[in-house]
Amino acid sequence: QVQLVESGGGLVQAGGSLRLSCAVSGSIFSINAMGWYRQAPGKRRELVAETTSGGNTNYVDSVKGRFTISRDNAKNTVYLEMNSLKPEDTAVYYCNVEYVSSSDKYEYGYWGQGTQVTVSS
Repeated sequence: QVQLVESGGGLVQAGGSLRLSCAVSGSIFSINAMGWYRQAPGKRRELVAETTSGGNTNYVDSVKGRFTISRDNAKNTVYLEMNSLKPEDTAVYYCNVEYVSSSDKYEYGYWGQGTQVTVSS
């Protein structure tokens, strides 16, 4: 059993900032990648940013220079610092984790429940 608890979404004006958090707990032997995805109404879910166990990070071009993903391995928590927000950033943001289960040592992926981010113009 794995649990992901997301927090930090909300309503903000264009140009503002928000910080999303995703805490992972449960039967986890190790965490490989952690990332944030988003899905706007009528659009496909897209990768926003991800960070690997080796510390590499990837961002979708539209958020480069504005968003920063970070990870606290001691707390099994991933953060997404979002600055200079734009109305087009409005979406439900989902946390995703790729982990190795402590029970069977297989790798799994798990999604959070999503948190709404709304940027007003």
